[in-house]
Amino acid sequence: MTPTPLTWFITGTSSGFGRLMTRILLERGDRVVATLRRPGALDDLRNAYPDRLHVAELDVTLPDDVRRVVNDAFAAMGRIDVVVNNAGYGLFGAAEEVTDEQISRQIDTNLLGSIHVIRAVLPHLRGQGGGRIIQVSSAGGQAAFPVFSLYHATKWGIEGFVESVAQEVAPFGIEFTIAEPGAAMTNFAAGLVQPESMAVYEASLVGQVRRAVLGGDLKAFGALGDPEKVARAMIDSAGMTPAPRRLAMGSATYTFLHDAWSERLATLEAYRSVTLATDA
Repeated sequence: MTPTPLTWFITGTSSGFGRLMTRILLERGDRVVATLRRPGALDDLRNAYPDRLHVAELDVTLPDDVRRVVNDAFAAMGRIDVVVNNAGYGLFGAAEEVTDEQISRQIDTNLLGSIHVIRAVLPHLRGQGGGRIIQVSSAGGQAAFPVFSLYHATKWGIEGFVESVAQEVAPFGIEFTIAEPGAAMTNFAAGLVQPESMAVYEASLVGQVRRAVLGGDLKAFGALGDPEKVARAMIDSAGMTPAPRRLAMGSATYTFLHDAWSERLATLEAYRSVTLATDA
């Protein structure tokens, strides 16, 4: 049986998972409100699907603009079933290499930008009786690697935000899924923002990781994900009931998250006596 067409609101659609999801959804007959900072990047899809693709220019770091675009989208579409919070990028450098301005921009985009979008859509989803929000995080939302400290700060931060908000809005039929893809064959690496490197780090693990990532040798991150399969998995999650709170994608992601969670649990148990002894 052909599924009922849905209406989607997706941020960060100029490339990567956002663009892939937009194309796949349009091909299957859904409607999409696609936001991006360079509207011309979707001209080919807009020409192919003029009645079902609505493109809006949006910089998620500007909360007033986020509210305006979201309000316009719900007014134009009547109902939006799924919101995909995808806009973001990676800041790639050791903690003391990155500049204050780079830190602020990373947090403003990945963390605050995602928060702005969620806050803007909640009244509309509540008013229509529910909906689904897919927050695109990464394996780096629960596991950590050197040279990505600021990127991790934003992904760990948004996951904590979602965990809390999901409990607040569950009575209104609003569900969240945190999507956690690993390294995939997208142009993510090409979009990395890099500060000037410090020579003192070049012989360390920082230098090793930097050379591997910039050289395209991502063996340390395990098997690379297939972007099309990742995009389809996120789309398919919207039809799962109840919504999976987390959706890890990729064998490498499974290993990284399993190891990280196992280590944390082992540490918790190792210091159990100290933990319990601090009760009043």
